[in-house]
Amino acid sequence: MKSIEYKYSIENIESIASALLKEATSKTLLFYGEMGVGKTTLIKELSKQLGSIENVNSPTFSIVNEYEVKDGLIYHFDLYRIKDEEEALNFGIEDYLYSGQWVFIEWPEKLGNLLPENSNEIEFILNIDGSRTLKLSRENNLTQEKAKKQ
Repeated sequence: MKSIEYKYSIENIESIASALLKEATSKTLLFYGEMGVGKTTLIKELSKQLGSIENVNSPTFSIVNEYEVKDGLIYHFDLYRIKDEEEALNFGIEDYLYSGQWVFIEWPEKLGNLLPENSNEIEFILNIDGSRTLKLSRENNLTQEKAKKQ
């Protein structure tokens, strides 16, 4: 699996977001990491760099937020509160996943077998010094393994 690691702090989040957008091989980005590790903060910066002028925040209660960007839309999901794949199917997750638009998903492990094969995974690790390490995986074998663990 091809993966790239970045170490960053909030001061250089702009350059990390720029690098991620250049290195991503899919418009579907899956964000893995503990609560509070900075997933939404990075999504805010990615959205800004894609041209969104809207206030980007976590869709914890709405499950999905939609933002306009230069060349289309961003669908930003926070799946923390959903219970299973069936609940995701009930709100039409597949329509979003295969829309051809940017799709950012926090807590993608909740999708189980619905995880799209053509996606990139971004794993967050909080370091002892307060910085973060990101691991961008561009070939999606990891997704299938994580779905099997559900």
